[in-house]
Amino acid sequence: MKSTLVGIAALLLLPSVVHAADPFKRLTGAQIKARVSGLELSDGVHWSHVLGRDGRLATTSMGKTSVGKWRVEGDTLCLTESAGKPTCSEVWAAGPRVQLRREGALPEDVDVQKPVQRN
Repeated sequence: MKSTLVGIAALLLLPSVVHAADPFKRLTGAQIKARVSGLELSDGVHWSHVLGRDGRLATTSMGKTSVGKWRVEGDTLCLTESAGKPTCSEVWAAGPRVQLRREGALPEDVDVQKPVQRN
């Protein structure tokens, strides 16, 4: 009987344990704009995106620079580099930590900061 009660208690607590494992919360469109407009998103090593307040996008990836546009579409951040197709991601945040999440891909941790001047 005691083991049955422990099993039931564990099942009741499981959803809260699973929820606690992911402290990230999905941002709404308005929250995305407030969080990233005018700032730089970067993986810290390979690439960076500077999201101008006017919708312009400046990307540096593996030493090459390109331009494009960014926008918030619904509750997703969409980046369009040069003449390419837009890449749209959900934006999730936990305190200062931010992740970009797309269907079929692992969450991508990004740094959000004031744009860094590059030479």
